[in-house]
Amino acid sequence: MAKRYYVYILRCCDGSYYVGTTGDLQERLKAHNNGKGAKHTLHRRPVELVYSERHKTKLLAIQRERQIKRWTRAKKKALVTGQADKLKKLSKTP
Repeated sequence: MAKRYYVYILRCCDGSYYVGTTGDLQERLKAHNNGKGAKHTLHRRPVELVYSERHKTKLLAIQRERQIKRWTRAKKKALVTGQADKLKKLSKTP
């Protein structure tokens, strides 16, 4: 059985987003909610998993994580809410 790697987005209790990678979504979510996840989520609990995508390799997952982390909040929200058609428009600079 091939190892699975995920990019995930959490919505924190203050409404901010956290983007990360993991091999086990459920365990990572538990870690974040137990205060053992990341510095960003430590004081923003509880957190909720709002988006994830699976990748074949760890490298691909990390590359995608880095891409999403550079996005604006509006672009992340469009991804999370399933409005992928808005992503291109949100990428354009005025």
